[in-house]
Amino acid sequence: MAQLNVCSPNVKYTPEYIESRYVYDTTEVKLDLKNSYTVTPKETIYTFRTERKVPRVGCMLVGWGGNNGTTITAGVLANKMGLSWNTKEGLKKSNYVGSLTQASTVHLGSGPDGDVHIPMKDLLPMVNPDDIVFDGWDISSFNMADAMKRAKVLDWGLQEQLRPHMVNMKPRPSIYCPDFIAANQMDRADNVLVGTKQQMLEQIQWDIRDFKQKNNLDKVIVLWTANTERFCDIKEGLNDTAANLLSSIAKDEEEVSPSTIFAVASILEGCSYINGSPQNTFVPGVMELAEQNDVFIVGDDFKSGQTKIKSVLVDFLVSAGIKPVSIVSYNHLGNNDGKNLSAPKQFRSKEISKSNVVDDMVESNRVLYSEGEKPDHCVVIKYVPYVGDSKRAMDEYTSEIFMHGLNTIVLHNTCEDSLLASPIILDLVILCEVCERIKFKVNDEEEFQNFNSVLSILSYLLKAPLVPSGAPVVNALFKQRACIENIFRIITWDW
Repeated sequence: MAQLNVCSPNVKYTPEYIESRYVYDTTEVKLDLKNSYTVTPKETIYTFRTERKVPRVGCMLVGWGGNNGTTITAGVLANKMGLSWNTKEGLKKSNYVGSLTQASTVHLGSGPDGDVHIPMKDLLPMVNPDDIVFDGWDISSFNMADAMKRAKVLDWGLQEQLRPHMVNMKPRPSIYCPDFIAANQMDRADNVLVGTKQQMLEQIQWDIRDFKQKNNLDKVIVLWTANTERFCDIKEGLNDTAANLLSSIAKDEEEVSPSTIFAVASILEGCSYINGSPQNTFVPGVMELAEQNDVFIVGDDFKSGQTKIKSVLVDFLVSAGIKPVSIVSYNHLGNNDGKNLSAPKQFRSKEISKSNVVDDMVESNRVLYSEGEKPDHCVVIKYVPYVGDSKRAMDEYTSEIFMHGLNTIVLHNTCEDSLLASPIILDLVILCEVCERIKFKVNDEEEFQNFNSVLSILSYLLKAPLVPSGAPVVNALFKQRACIENIFRIITWDW
């Protein structure tokens, strides 16, 4: 990692911290009854303090034995050991291509030879992915080597080298509630916890403590990459408050989902929890519990291929004054995610997360869209076992143009699903951990505080970004990336 030193009166380095002072200029806009806008400039002074010491970090994956879990574990091991392998195209070497932190750059400024760009990972002291320790839970008892073979994601030459290092990695028993995932997952469920939901909650808490102690870790981050669940009901007295949710778990209420139990266990253990699937894990009671315990929660649903393109293309069209009126997205895939999503209730969770990604872009342009007007938006997912992890995505965007003409854009995208998702998992863990070391204060406040428990800065990596109550949801991709980059710039130097 290159070291970045900033020479500025607004930046101070100590052995423990980087401190920066930033003046944030914004505007307040008011619209009066005469349709006249009044714009008032406003100024806020922020002071940021970032811990410089990078801790020893562990990541526990719910669904460790799935395609994503095995691929990220194998990929980190391969990079750590510097493995290479032969394919019919020639010798291939391990890399972290596809990772925002490891493989993208940020414009630092200009030097004698022109513009200078540095890897995003060099902006702040960040965890090296090679150093992340993995563990987790799975309803399948397959060891990680056999699970990697079952996933059929990585080349065989690489799998053979990794097998001795993964065969003794075994997932901990997980929570299996058949009503929340597809019935076709029953044949995998041979490694499950028994007992009441309270007992399962306590076991998950013990697992986190055990993993942390055995590996001498400073902190643990828990991430859900298991099957998509159906949406759970949100009811008064059930999960609407932290107290009611904890009471419902103690009463073994059926409508408390496995993912919510994992989230509660993580929060009670002081561990950030990341939801990589589209179900509504973060019921109001979870959000309140996270706030009470000052723990980060991040969600929902990894943004890997089709949705990422959609958030760029629709932003471009609307920003250009072109009006998308119909968006149809079709997917077929053959991995276990596709198998689980073939069930209607689980598909509905995914459909919601993939369908809402254009809302903020549409609402930003009242010239094109009247109040409440949206494009027709249809999402289809089909399970085709033969194609395995190689997902096919086809999209048709129909837009109105000048004088009610029509413009249609059709895209076909073939992508290896888990090889796109795995770097996103790394980025979520690395960036979440950095945010745990950042504190700030506003104007003349004396005490530093953490970011809001709902860590919306990571929206770039998620299909359905979770945001604090009352905050706007931003799906436009380049705005999301700029949010991460700009905050890290501000923390590092005054610009």
